[in-house]
Amino acid sequence: MGADLEPGTLLAAYRAGLFPMRLRPGGPVGWWSPDPRGVLPLDGMVVHRSLRRSARRFTVTVDRAFTAVMLGCGDERRPDGWIDAEFVDAYTRLHELGWAHSVEVWTPGVEDDPDGLVGGVYGVAIGGLFAGESMFHRATDASKVALVALVERLRAGGGVLFDVQWTTPHLASLGVVDLSRADYARRLADAVARPQLTL
Repeated sequence: MGADLEPGTLLAAYRAGLFPMRLRPGGPVGWWSPDPRGVLPLDGMVVHRSLRRSARRFTVTVDRAFTAVMLGCGDERRPDGWIDAEFVDAYTRLHELGWAHSVEVWTPGVEDDPDGLVGGVYGVAIGGLFAGESMFHRATDASKVALVALVERLRAGGGVLFDVQWTTPHLASLGVVDLSRADYARRLADAVARPQLTL
């Protein structure tokens, strides 16, 4: 518990297999290393035909509205929200430095209009690691479309490990699997030593 959210602190944490979340809204920052750890194999995402059809209803961009995606993920109406202004500021700084990235999903024709942003995902990239932090949707399937687009870009851009923190029933239905902490640590060490992935 404790420490700060400066870029160097965050990057050191991810390299060590940790990520920050508040213990409760407004409470102290905890540094988490779940055991087991949820990971989405880049060749194992489950994409049904209905999702492929749904994807055609949207436009997808990368790093076009990072802070807006974070604000969508941190919407106070979402249960168990913990993404507050301090986290938004910290990760926006990481984004400006080139370490944090977002995938945005838009209603076609209204890109760059905040009302047109209907889903997205963001996270931190170090070497071949992408540490997914959060995703959101305001239209059916929009977060899944963001995830599909992210996986495609990670596969093409040198990603080898997609960390999603915890396995939920929803994520498991998309192909997320559990790794032991020891197995995750081995794969993490290999991933962060690789050349920086591109999205």
